Amino acid sequence: MLIKTLLKTRRSTRAFLDKPVEETTIRDILEIAKWAPSGGNLQPWKVLVVSGEAKKNVINLAIETLSKNPKGEDDEFPIYPNKVSEPYRTRRFTVGAQLYELMGIERGDKMGRMKFFHDNLRFFGAPAGLFFVIDRSMGNGQWAHMGMFMQSIALAAEEMGLSTCMQESWALVRKTLHAHFQLPENELLYCGMALGWRDKKAKVNELMPERADLDEFVTFI
Repeated sequence: MLIKTLLKTRRSTRAFLDKPVEETTIRDILEIAKWAPSGGNLQPWKVLVVSGEAKKNVINLAIETLSKNPKGEDDEFPIYPNKVSEPYRTRRFTVGAQLYELMGIERGDKMGRMKFFHDNLRFFGAPAGLFFVIDRSMGNGQWAHMGMFMQSIALAAEEMGLSTCMQESWALVRKTLHAHFQLPENELLYCGMALGWRDKKAKVNELMPERADLDEFVTFI
């Protein structure tokens, strides 16, 4: 599949089929993605892959943790800035409204929104979850390289007929996961990713957010 097609068809998948992904397939995806750009060839990424019972344990732990502390337990690396300015605020609000409309969740439906959030913590039913870990000593450049690595995983998965969803929501239980995975103090668990087979019949997977016109973010000098 052409890269331009992969980039335009990839989307955040929020409903997966109950169908396993073989470890060999995940290894193949990571073998491809490891060739993502990396300044100085630092390759600052580490990946934890969970499935089966390991995934269930993580899901139960996350839901239990947030039931006790719904606001989350960590602000070391917030998911969004405290004050999101324009045009970013409108973009975020719009895609959120579109998502809930597709799912039939009203603005005041707290139970519906909570269920959807728990679906997030269940990797939206995906058979595999990936967690991304980076050394705390790394700088802004290495964080950018991590993002390139993650997108490379998403595109490689897409080419193989699989789908993904980037999940920064796991930051809300970062401390708990850090202890659960027994990570050393110098490492930070950044975020997660759901990996599996897209449920093409699920309404929520019809969401394809618009992108800004080039003139809004490109200047030719």
